[in-house]
Formats: sequence, C-alpha cells, structure tokens
Amino acid sequence: MVLTVLLCSVGSALCALLGFSYLTSVAADRRRMAAAAAGYERIEDQPLVDRANRRFRRTRLGQLVERELVLAGIDERPLVVVLVAAAVGASTAYILWTALAPVFGVLGLSAGGFALRAFIRRAKARRLEAFIVQMPELARVLANATNAGLSITTALGIAGEELAAPAGTELRNVANSIRFGTDLVSALDAMGERLPSREVAVLLSTLVVCARSGGSLVTSLRDIADTLEARKETRREIRTTLAQALATGYLVIVLGLGMLFLLNGIQPGSVEAMTGSFVGQVALVLSGSLFALGFYLIRRMTRLDI
Repeated sequence: MVLTVLLCSVGSALCALLGFSYLTSVAADRRRMAAAAAGYERIEDQPLVDRANRRFRRTRLGQLVERELVLAGIDERPLVVVLVAAAVGASTAYILWTALAPVFGVLGLSAGGFALRAFIRRAKARRLEAFIVQMPELARVLANATNAGLSITTALGIAGEELAAPAGTELRNVANSIRFGTDLVSALDAMGERLPSREVAVLLSTLVVCARSGGSLVTSLRDIADTLEARKETRREIRTTLAQALATGYLVIVLGLGMLFLLNGIQPGSVEAMTGSFVGQVALVLSGSLFALGFYLIRRMTRLDI
C-alpha cells in the first residue's frame, strides 16, 4: 500500500514536471516567434521598452489602455502612454504642492489620469469626426461599386482600399472580419460600436437592410451621400459659431486656477493658510464647485448633437 502511494506520488510529480517543461518550451517558442516577427534573432535583443510593454499588455490595465488606443487610432505603446500620464501627474502634483499648498499636490496626482482620459477621448472624437467627413465619399464609392454589379462585401473591400484612414482602416477591418468567417451584420455592428454616431448608424442600417431584404441600394447610397454632404456643412457652420463659447468654457477653469496662483503671488502662503482653516476650506470648495458648474453648463450648452 505504501509502495503504491509512493509510486503514484512519483508519477504525479513526473507528470507535473513534464507539463511544466512543455509549457515553458511553448512560452519560449512564442517569445522567439514574437522576436522574429519584430526583426530580432532573440527575445533578449529587443529593447527594454518593448519587453516591458509586452509584459504590461498582459495586465488588465494594459489591455484596457491598448483597446482605447486602438479605438482612438493612436499607434503608440500602451506602457509609454501610461508612463507619460504618470509623469504629467507627478509634475503637476509637484508644481501645485510647492506653488500653492500640499493639499493641491494630492489633487494634482489625479491630473495624469484625467489628462490621459481627455487625450484619448479627444483622439476618439477627432477620429470619429474624420470618419464622418469621409462618409459622403464612402457612400459614393459604395454606390458606384454596387452599381457596377458587385456585392456589398466586395464593395466594402474596394472602398477600404481606395479610401484613406480612418474610413479605409475601418472598412478593411470589416472586410477582413468577413473573410475570416464573420457575417456581414456582425461585422457592421462591430464597426458601429467602434464609431458611435448617428450618421454611421444610418449608413450601416441601410447596408444591413439592403443586404437582408434587397432594394435599390445604389439610389439609397447616393441619397445618403447628398444628405451627409449637407450635414457636414451644417456641422462645420455650427462648430464655427460655438468655437468662442467653447473656448470660454476652458478659460473658466484656467481663470479659477490662475486666481489661486495670483493670490499666492501677492500674499505668499495665503493659499496654504486657507487650506488650514475651516472657513478657507469652505471657500475653496465652494468656489471650485462654482467654477466646475460653470464649465459644465458651458459644455452642455455648446454640445453638438445633430
């Protein structure tokens, strides 16, 4: 009995050792293939930044940042972006700590995260805006291709080759997804999730309806192209009209922070003294809330959603 248990234990240990050895060899092969794809003979030949970025991409934060960068059309390493955001937060915290008061330094630590979020959101908005600008041309290319007797799938592939980024990139992704087995509706729905816009939804709905039930796709696409051209001009005029009000919203925040620096410059140590008293804390919280409310109201009034 004891001998049987001993043999089973040795056998289990050998199986575990063989499994671990196999997993290690597979991981080493994957690292060698990744290094060969990047142009290096060995994984150790890669720069330290690339190796650190590869490890960072395995984490949940790295996957989240990489996904947001892809949606924003930013071709940059996720680790580099996070390190830059951390440097911005640390620099802002140091400036506010030394120039105003220690409590502002603590608040400044979050500046890196807010800056990263604002940067990615701005990049995603600009990419979406660039795609919307290309949509009249996209609709015409699809109309011409389908008018020549091509299927919708083939027309999407041709449009992806002819158009520049970001429209060309998105259409190539759709064509590649269909080529690897994804149906047309799912590929278009994924594109709509990456580009949340009313104009994009209308175009994709037209393609899906015509693909399912048929209909005059050429006429629909040409009508959509004319409508999108008119909407593009309307959006441009509205943005020009609201540009001054939008700049005022950002100026409100700059003035609020600038007043603290001005007050501390006229009377050194006054801001730190305010943070040390209850009345000063209430005044800072109240004034900060009012400035934030003003910025929010201006942003809501200048929001463009047509």
